[in-house]
Amino acid sequence: MPWIDSHCHLDAAEFAPDRDAVRQSARAVGVQTCVIPAVHAAHFDEVRQLAHQHSDVYALGIHPLFTPQASEADLQTLDQALKHHRGDPRLVAVGEIGLDGFVPGLDMVRQQLFYKAQLKLAQQHALPVILHVRRSADLLLKALRQTPVKGGIAHAFNGSLQQAEQFIAMGFKLGFGGALTFERAKQLRLLATHLPLDALVLETDAPDIPPHWLYVTAEARAQGVPQGRNAPDQIPRIAQVLADLRGLSLDAIGVATSANVCSVLGMKLPELDRRAGLNAQANVAAVLR
Repeated sequence: MPWIDSHCHLDAAEFAPDRDAVRQSARAVGVQTCVIPAVHAAHFDEVRQLAHQHSDVYALGIHPLFTPQASEADLQTLDQALKHHRGDPRLVAVGEIGLDGFVPGLDMVRQQLFYKAQLKLAQQHALPVILHVRRSADLLLKALRQTPVKGGIAHAFNGSLQQAEQFIAMGFKLGFGGALTFERAKQLRLLATHLPLDALVLETDAPDIPPHWLYVTAEARAQGVPQGRNAPDQIPRIAQVLADLRGLSLDAIGVATSANVCSVLGMKLPELDRRAGLNAQANVAAVLR
């Protein structure tokens, strides 16, 4: 099964000690492609190089959490990078961009300036976008109505059914990952169960948003237990949760979600040769036991 992790920060510092091994572990369970979104201009070259090194794909953008230190020059750097690499088939989107209404102290007006500027760049370069959606869905949708783009992915979606339907109507897929694995996430699970399957994609947001089997409580962290590091090899196990919720086979979820990523990002569906496919299936079975 050629799985796709539609959101993985492989360039993150947490992966510095064993980045290649992390990617190989994911490939061993069939994660053939990771979408690596940049978060600030200083990492544009690194995410591009990682994507080429590991046969993955990438997006370029300025994350809302990095807007305090970002500048107009960074937007110019983004525009130039999108122009320079427009012929690179591994460049699939502008992202990670968006708005964050959760982290205290962030200037929402400044976030919106960068978000809207990057929507315009996505429009100019005819690219979809990868959106950071955290307590900000209505503001994101408002700007999208003003500056329509070629769809994209609403990453780590956790909004209402009405908001989900509006994103879908604008050509977006909705990203589901580790948060889906918590039984207490009832509203999120309800969405993942009842939304059209062709609107869903799988993601890890690695090294963040660990699934419940990697999650360490605040109390345990206070006692020195480190938080579990999420990684793209968790995609099949997260997919199994989605399969169980929807009453579908793991293969059906894999085929649908991978096709959805390819459709919205203009990618070709990754192929596995027979031997690699059998090995990946065996490794997935071992992980799920």
